[in-house]
Amino acid sequence: NARHGWCPKCFGTGLKTAARIEDPDQLDLGNVEGLIRHDETCPACVGARINPVARAVRFRENALHELMNLTVERAAAFFEALEPDEREAGIARDLLNEIRGRLDFLRHVGLGYLALDRSAPTLSGGEAQRIRLAAQLGSNLRGVCYVLDEPTIGLHPRDNRLLLGTLETLRDRGNTLVVVEHDVESIRRADHIIDLGPGAGARGGEVVATGTLADIIKAPASITGQRLHTPMAHPTRPRRQVDETHPSLWVTGANLHNLQDITARIPLARLTVVSGVSGSGKSTLARDVLHANLRALLGDPEVARARRRGGTHAEPPASVVIAGCRDISGWQRVGRVLEVDQTPIGKTPRSCPATYVGFWDAIRKLFADTLEARGHGWNAARFSFNTGAGRCPNCDGAGQTTVEMNFLPDVKTLCEACGGARFNPETLLVRWRGKSAADVLAMEVDEAAEFFAAHPSIAHPLQLLREVGLGYLTLGQPSPTLSGGEAQRIKLVTELAKVRPMPGETVDMGMPLPPHRHTLYVLDEPTVGLHMADVEKLIHVLHRLTEAGHTVLVIEHDLDLIAEADWLIDLGPEGGEQGGQIVAEGSPEAIMSVPESHTGGYLAEFLSRQSLIRR
Repeated sequence: NARHGWCPKCFGTGLKTAARIEDPDQLDLGNVEGLIRHDETCPACVGARINPVARAVRFRENALHELMNLTVERAAAFFEALEPDEREAGIARDLLNEIRGRLDFLRHVGLGYLALDRSAPTLSGGEAQRIRLAAQLGSNLRGVCYVLDEPTIGLHPRDNRLLLGTLETLRDRGNTLVVVEHDVESIRRADHIIDLGPGAGARGGEVVATGTLADIIKAPASITGQRLHTPMAHPTRPRRQVDETHPSLWVTGANLHNLQDITARIPLARLTVVSGVSGSGKSTLARDVLHANLRALLGDPEVARARRRGGTHAEPPASVVIAGCRDISGWQRVGRVLEVDQTPIGKTPRSCPATYVGFWDAIRKLFADTLEARGHGWNAARFSFNTGAGRCPNCDGAGQTTVEMNFLPDVKTLCEACGGARFNPETLLVRWRGKSAADVLAMEVDEAAEFFAAHPSIAHPLQLLREVGLGYLTLGQPSPTLSGGEAQRIKLVTELAKVRPMPGETVDMGMPLPPHRHTLYVLDEPTVGLHMADVEKLIHVLHRLTEAGHTVLVIEHDLDLIAEADWLIDLGPEGGEQGGQIVAEGSPEAIMSVPESHTGGYLAEFLSRQSLIRR
């Protein structure tokens, strides 16, 4: 990070830079990343980050960059075993205590698998948050108020308990912790709970209960209390069986990152969950190997041409190089692979649930069919707020305008011309069943589902939005205001709206759809940011996709969702170098019988406790 020590070719990034800096003293340290176009290792330092002089200094036969390559666990073992001589002891007494203590804090928050030189942009949000927690533990402060937003994101139940122990250590030192959380274990171990509701969106914003766990459970208006008092019973539906002959995707010899030449089976038309402790290789297997290779295979023009002719490819086309594994088989039975994540469904206020899901087109046609619209010669384009003459000319259909604040963030305000209605006055004069287009956009999903009940093309997706717990959203709610969980569920509804048999098509229940209609959905921790009640609704959505003949692959730590899997792939046994193996594979019941599986042990404990509570 300083000119005296960094490699002069990569400026301490360890990666090859695409620009030449004439005067390193003028380098903006905050924009070093902007000099990088690719992930190629710096040829000068071979990723060491430091210059030849710094690399030449050694301690116990190790250069600095070699120690930095160690994982937290290996580094902790190295410094624990270190016995300084008399001269070294005088120099390093306080340093060694500090190093050992901080490495111990990283282990306590479940990050023993991380390499010390791991680049910050490659860390998950949960990993970055836990590193900050470890730093606070090392500071040994008192009287601090810490505010944490869902610190359990991305954590296995084993790592979650380590984290909660860390938070309690901070509390016991005289600090205050305010934690925003949905995790049941975190709620149960809290000293004081503030439960907001009773609903979501405009229906929430009230304190429905406060106090201890017992107080929350007794509060009749608390949905959280209801779920804690009467937890979900698993499985919610009969588990779909997977026998030896069931059609499946097979990933053979997966060896990317820390995966240790594993072979995994993903049954088609089933709900498969990839589980394991943090850093065990779940995302590498599901996203970097399976999803990436399937995108390359199914997106290849040669494969697309063959499918249009009604044929299939027995082997991967020559233009596709399988990466991260030796082979993928069974891909010919899949027509499309789609990753459903929590990224926004749109970046501008003109994007909203009605336009994203697609039923706004049908609503526009209803308005265009009114006597007023036909009298003016207007078609459905008049009722679009994205283009056309019907939208407000002042805000271009956004319903709001942006005020630039120079050195401060921009401020968005309601459009002074239309008051947020998005349309011009002439367009708003057209009414369908007494409602203008702006009135319909302002409707909540629950109200709109009743209003359009006689129009299946509109009512069906609206009913799906209700079933996934989004009945409180307005049809025209700007996409940038949606949470990640809301955006993900809207994407799932868009897919569910397509799940209808084609005319004359018969669906073999329990078997995958024909390749041209079969989709593999990949979801990475879809329960992030979801309340227990919303997790249950999400589970029902995933089951509906598999019941329709699609395949769902989920990376997940949530035990409610894990308990619903038809097929479970549990990676581990630990993270990093000690992970990347399949510890157990099969039904949840089969996983619970494997002693080496951390997931199996916690799942058995979880289901036993849920059963006792229901009694």
